[in-house]
Amino acid sequence: QVQLVESGGGLVQAGGSLRLSCAASGRTFSSYVMGWVRQAPGKEREFVARISWSSTRYADSVKGRFTISRDNAKNTVYLQMNSLKPEDTAVYYCAAGAYSTDPREYDYWGQGTQVTVSS
Repeated sequence: QVQLVESGGGLVQAGGSLRLSCAASGRTFSSYVMGWVRQAPGKEREFVARISWSSTRYADSVKGRFTISRDNAKNTVYLQMNSLKPEDTAVYYCAAGAYSTDPREYDYWGQGTQVTVSS
């Protein structure tokens, strides 16, 4: 069982940056694949990025702008978001448990944090 709590969302102008954090409970954090998923109003949840023990993967829409990382000693995963665009506006969720780009396959979810990018 893993509990996830996101933080770091907010309002930023286009071109700006934000860093999201996701603090996880549980002693087996390092064994989980961690991901970030977002959901814009009226749209389905969309894969953003994932990180395993040794690799990362990104959605094409964020590649080169976003960076996912993890600190296993702190049970925390991060999403550094640079060059933000209005279309990045969404609720961002931290998720755990699936080596997948399909949000439906993740087992554990945080409550989400709002990111709003103004033009």
